[in-house]
Parts: sequence; C-alpha cells; structure tokens
Amino acid sequence: MIAQLDKHPQSLVVYSPEAYLDREVNSDQRHEYRDGVIIPMTGGTPNHNDITGNLYIVLKLALRHRNYRVFQADQRLWIPERRMYTYPDVMVLPKPIELQAGRKDTVTNPLLIAEVLSKSTRNYDGGEKFAAYRTIPSFQEYLLIDQYEMRVEQFIKLEDCEWRFLEYRKPESTLQLKTVELTLQLTDLYSNIDFSEMDSSTDELAMNQPEDQQNI
Repeated sequence: MIAQLDKHPQSLVVYSPEAYLDREVNSDQRHEYRDGVIIPMTGGTPNHNDITGNLYIVLKLALRHRNYRVFQADQRLWIPERRMYTYPDVMVLPKPIELQAGRKDTVTNPLLIAEVLSKSTRNYDGGEKFAAYRTIPSFQEYLLIDQYEMRVEQFIKLEDCEWRFLEYRKPESTLQLKTVELTLQLTDLYSNIDFSEMDSSTDELAMNQPEDQQNI
C-alpha cells in the first residue's frame, strides 16, 4: 500500500499513537502514522500489486523451511525512534518475530524491506522513509523496485552508517539478497508485467492531505 503525501503540513493536527491505533484497528482503510500525523493509504496500480505479489511469492516459497517470516502489505510496522507506523510492501523478519509491547498485530524487527515505487512516493521511499527504516536495529537490506521500467535499487548494510548500493536494469540480471542468502531473477520479479500499460507522466495517486480533525 502507498501513503498519500501532503502538500500542506501546516494544516495538520496531532494524534497520539494510542488514538491512531484505536482508529486503525476499526478502519476498513489503512493509514500510515508519522509522529502524530495520520496519512491515508491506497492500493496501487496492477503493476504495483503484481510486482509486490511476485516478490512475496518468491520469498515465501524460498524461505518456507527456513528461520524467517515473510509479510505483504497489511502487516503493520512500528518504528519507535521516529514514532512511525507504516505498512511496507514486503518484509522479511527473522524468527522469532518481535512485537510492539502490548500489541499482537504490530512487528518491530524487519531484516529486509522492499517498496514498489510510485511517482508520487519514490522520493519519500528513498529518502525520509529509508532514513526511518535505518533507525531499526534489525534492518539490514532494502529494495526499491520501479514499476514503470525494469529497475531495482538494492541497499545492503555493511556497518553502522555504511550501506552498499547496487542497481539492476537488465532482464538477465540476477539479484543476490545478502541477508537471506537467496538469488532472485529480475524476470521473475517482473513476471506478467506490461510496461506499455503504464503512463509514467502520471501517477496512480493524487497528492492528498492527511486527515484533519481535532487533536486527540
């Protein structure tokens, strides 16, 4: 799922994490929480959903007998240092998974995170959101996957404050996931994707504002 970004942060009100969770568990729509601000999330394009599903299926099958859990889209993640709740497109967590204190529905220890990029969120996913993910001690590997062309950016943690960057663009490219010791073909990731269906000059999302209600 994809967070709708805001152009007018000065108009926002502040929600406590508890107020956000009370609303979220009873909501039909998912929302991201950013240090008091609630951001509605939407579903993506067919390409976005297919790429997310392709990666999830590959990881789920490859890791099913290993010491990992794989989650897609609806699994909530808590990032305490940034006071942020979000729903990454795909996450791999080592067993045992760690839950936020007092919660049974919110994880805290992702090892690998993947986000499928949209035009409205690519800067956020590669910038502010990546910075938030890097505050998670367990987080070691990040994939940014383009839906408008065959292109994957891979970031691998080497040491504190040091990350290795790799980029893949060719159909014959092989992506080596370092944290789970798994090889992934780009053709498998982009299976059934038709780039001609996409208009890269537009985005599937409007730049909508966060919810604007009284302080809670």
